[in-house]
Amino acid sequence: MTAGAPRSYPAALEAVLALAVGRVTPVEWLPLEQALGRALAEPVRSPLALPPWDNAGMDGYAVRRTDVAGACAASPVTLLVVGTSAAGADPQALPAVTAGSAVRIMTGAPVPPGAEAVVRVEDTDRGTAQVEVRDDRDLAGHGNVRRRGEECGAGDAVAAAGATVTAARLGVLASVGAGTVAVHRAPRVTVVSGGDELVRLDRFAEVLAGQRIVSSSSYALPALLREAGAEVTVAPLVPDTPGAVEAALAAAVEDGCDLLVTTGGVSVGDHDHTRAAVAALGGTQHFWRARIRPGGPIGTGVVRGVPWLGLPGNPVSTLVTATLFARPLLRALGGHAHRALPVVPVTMRDGAETPAPLTYFLRVRVQAGEGGALEARLAGAQGSNLLRSVADANALLVVPEDVARVVPGAVLPAMLLPDGAW
Repeated sequence: MTAGAPRSYPAALEAVLALAVGRVTPVEWLPLEQALGRALAEPVRSPLALPPWDNAGMDGYAVRRTDVAGACAASPVTLLVVGTSAAGADPQALPAVTAGSAVRIMTGAPVPPGAEAVVRVEDTDRGTAQVEVRDDRDLAGHGNVRRRGEECGAGDAVAAAGATVTAARLGVLASVGAGTVAVHRAPRVTVVSGGDELVRLDRFAEVLAGQRIVSSSSYALPALLREAGAEVTVAPLVPDTPGAVEAALAAAVEDGCDLLVTTGGVSVGDHDHTRAAVAALGGTQHFWRARIRPGGPIGTGVVRGVPWLGLPGNPVSTLVTATLFARPLLRALGGHAHRALPVVPVTMRDGAETPAPLTYFLRVRVQAGEGGALEARLAGAQGSNLLRSVADANALLVVPEDVARVVPGAVLPAMLLPDGAW
């Protein structure tokens, strides 16, 4: 087992993402309705042009431009109404628009032959046998006509391999007839946590008695991993003994998970047994410790062929490092092309001390200030045991290693949290 010097945040992230190389989850075919949140395993191409024909973007009248050019309230143009095009009408059965005529048309209905634009019904007298056009102002550009193939042509790719199936993309796939899609299976994660002082909620009476504390990470961490697209199994809390930790890790990897995540036990205390348990199982450790705060004690490697990510045990450190490392790793394992959270520049309105030569990730609330520029304030005290500061934050302010103090007015990058309230 190797450790080496503590790594910078970019170097640590690179090492974590390397665990996904050659380990992307297998491909499975799913009904489209079940594919939400998965990554496409292959491109999806449309068998037809969309829209399949010119159609109306407004309720109104299909006309020739030359017939209505210059129409206004003082000088309206009267046209003969020769038919109606409703949504679902057969484009081949519609009457043609010729000089001096118009066809009533509904939004989404096919544009009849000869028509070049659609006059909004609001700009007419709504006539049925003939119509008086009183304004031509809306006929510039496309003239309220959605052109055939405007969205895609036959054979065009409408989604790339690695694209995440969002709600909107699911709608696009449905529109091109993709009733089943090839996607990567959701990564399977087993979470192993330990600590003799920790209990789950079924033993809350001991917490009230002052004997134990709730293992909040046993609830928060799996939720974060599920939000990242994983199927999560949470192992029972492990006692602080070398044999118990080793047995728990062995059982986890034997269950066939794609990623083993541990919390706690990766520091240097007398009861930190995770690293030794990894070694006892023949595992390899790629690095230990990153130059970040919170969450410096972090390890990663492979245990019996399963990638392992060892997160620190303090609740804030657990969630911050899971956001920084576990989330992008899971996105990579699940075949997603886009893995990073968005980062935007913000103006900090509070001061903060960051004296150690580390990259700090401060929990902040970002909102629009005067003029719309983004501003940030601390979401609370920044201690690694104060979980409410994470719950109240919508971003992590990234403070570089060479910044010893954040001063009000400083412009720094902020990583936007996926579940942050805005």
